[in-house]
Amino acid sequence: RFFSATEAAQERGMRLDLRIGDLEDAAHPNCMDLALHPSEGAALELRAHSIGGGAVEITRIGSWPVRLTGEGHEVLMELEDGLPPMTSHLLPGGHQGAALLGLCRAVVRRAERRLVSLARNERIPGVALRYLNRLGDLLFIMARDTNVQAGMPEPEWEPRETRESDDP
Repeated sequence: RFFSATEAAQERGMRLDLRIGDLEDAAHPNCMDLALHPSEGAALELRAHSIGGGAVEITRIGSWPVRLTGEGHEVLMELEDGLPPMTSHLLPGGHQGAALLGLCRAVVRRAERRLVSLARNERIPGVALRYLNRLGDLLFIMARDTNVQAGMPEPEWEPRETRESDDP
């Protein structure tokens, strides 16, 4: 699976760096750092380690310490605590990293919708839908945090009536 995933990433213009060696600050012997490089923009870096049975735990995404094994509710609440309250519907954008996280979220939400459609005719484990839903939530919160940390305003949606009344 790993090699077919790297081929798929390359076909989409991404580069995956995999270096074998000791990670000095790794807390686990079966740990790896991955970096996905899109054809344009910043790389997405993460650290993960094996937790057995073919499963992994992600312990860092970019500079964010996380602990994701499929049950990420605690991470969402911790990240969200440091954000200002939302006053309107937010659009993807702002800082480049936040925009990329918004794009990732859109892909995850599309996968979630397709899985819901598939579940109408096929038996799908409930954990798969919960995981995609929580991952989409995490990406949204990470995008908000990126904008806040960069001092960028969060792009807010404006109703059509408001946009049209602003036009000369």
